[in-house]
Amino acid sequence: MEKIWKDLRGALKRRIAAHSYRMWIEPLGLERSEEGHWVILCPNAFSRKRVQDHFGETIRAELARLSGGGEGVRVEFQVAGRRPSRGAEAAASAQLPLPSEAIRPHNGRFLRRDFTFEHFVVGAGNDFAYSASLSLASRKGCTQPAVFLYSGTGLGKSHLSQAIGHHVLRHSPQERVYYITAEDFSNEMVQAFRRDALDQFKAKYRRQCDVLLLEDVHGLGGKERTQIELAATLDSLLESGKRILFSSACRPAEIPRLHDSLRSRLSCSLITAIEPPNHRTRLRILQHKARLHGYEIPAEVFEFLATELVGDVRQLESGLNGVAARSSLLGSPIDLKLAETVVQQMISGRRRITVELIKKLVCEHYRVSEAELVSPSRRQQLVRPRQMAIFLARRFTDTPLQAIGRSFNRYHATVLHSIQAIERGVKTDPALREQVDFFQKRLESPPPGGLG
Repeated sequence: MEKIWKDLRGALKRRIAAHSYRMWIEPLGLERSEEGHWVILCPNAFSRKRVQDHFGETIRAELARLSGGGEGVRVEFQVAGRRPSRGAEAAASAQLPLPSEAIRPHNGRFLRRDFTFEHFVVGAGNDFAYSASLSLASRKGCTQPAVFLYSGTGLGKSHLSQAIGHHVLRHSPQERVYYITAEDFSNEMVQAFRRDALDQFKAKYRRQCDVLLLEDVHGLGGKERTQIELAATLDSLLESGKRILFSSACRPAEIPRLHDSLRSRLSCSLITAIEPPNHRTRLRILQHKARLHGYEIPAEVFEFLATELVGDVRQLESGLNGVAARSSLLGSPIDLKLAETVVQQMISGRRRITVELIKKLVCEHYRVSEAELVSPSRRQQLVRPRQMAIFLARRFTDTPLQAIGRSFNRYHATVLHSIQAIERGVKTDPALREQVDFFQKRLESPPPGGLG
């Protein structure tokens, strides 16, 4: 029996996505097996329903194959520590709140009901951030007690932060989870100082907190007293083996006016970026959101929205909701024409970013011709503009590397070298970083009478 169970887990690990396996299959246990009747234990009622609905048939089929029992194999899922009884499912749902319900952790802001790991769409730009957050929440496979997420707005930092809170409160309800912003922390400290209650404030965060989810730490720049207090709090939490999640708009090294002691502590975290979603991930996000809201959207509309709305997740959701709302209010079918109207209103005045547009902008800025930009010449005054254009093409378009290389008459290896050269440069060269920021602003908001 134990060998079949071990083989089953190995087979499921090969068939199921890694993050789904860690979340749903890994916690399962085998209760017993009698004459083709397998009883599998789940940690809670929600897990039982999820596993049964999404993986039940796969598990049954693999058990039938491994045990040779064929169609006679039956699988029963039970909640660990409970005996099945009449109306057990109703009782379980009454006693165990679903992770999608809105809850307030032990301190701080409410957790959004839909900001759970189940509702986070994993793609090429956020898979490591997702895995790091899930590992921190479950204490599995993560040697770092702190994770630092950074990205632009609307790319999923808050979603992952709150997903950790949901996961911990669901699996370890006795743990004290504090979900706050850096501004909340600073304001609370100031109020405690004014009320002569600083000792209570310190005790609250240093001795009464098990998981700290601290958002928007880039807002701490220049707040000297808050930084000193937070650094001491982090020391206390880390020494006690507590878990910490930071989110920020930039890396610790890039936060302005940050005290060295706090920057050092933040930099000791597992630092991971969340990149903007590529076309495939945008498409999956739209499909997931549509299922969540019960929208029936044609495939060509999904494809159109994923192609046109290349900003962040909030923009995608806004476009999807706009299409559904317009269809409902006007009584019109959801089709490409309706979607085009919604998208046009959303991105009115914004140009479509293409490789050709980037070439034109870079040539104008550096005062070189497009023929020189794509020529074989390796003159220094052409190398940097060419590297910049290739870097921008990679960042702001979905064009494959091979296609970018053809556009600049360069091999794949040269394209990679150009991208890496700019990425390394912006970390150490403030002037180069300013140039990248300049191009980003030009591309995202065209000047009157400028390129288009």
